[in-house]
Amino acid sequence: MNPQITERIKNSETHIFKAVFPNTTNHYDTLFGGTALHMMDEASFICATRFSRKKVVTVSTDKIDFTEPIPQGTLVELIANVIKVGNTSCVVQVDIFMENMYEEGRKKAVTGLFTFVAIDDNKNPVKMVD
Repeated sequence: MNPQITERIKNSETHIFKAVFPNTTNHYDTLFGGTALHMMDEASFICATRFSRKKVVTVSTDKIDFTEPIPQGTLVELIANVIKVGNTSCVVQVDIFMENMYEEGRKKAVTGLFTFVAIDDNKNPVKMVD
């Protein structure tokens, strides 16, 4: 891969931390799936924008795996990385890790893929990287 692209990928890695409060949980007192997807889309959008430095839009999500419930009162870290670069698009993987506020250790709870397309002011696709 082009060293410039590799460097851009490295520099665009995005980390976001959140606390899981009651207003973000379902009736099982775990993080609502829709809220997790919202947070993941936001983290992946920031990552894709930092990578391309262009206007980008989400065009698809793929293979969202919820492997662990995320209980109320935990901390989560979202880590977004570009894993594939096309001509006008890129794919960003987002992992959500959870950790208890008052204990050491963390566990991966959710993974998903988000595809973005770079667009111009008329919403037409443009090259992702010049």
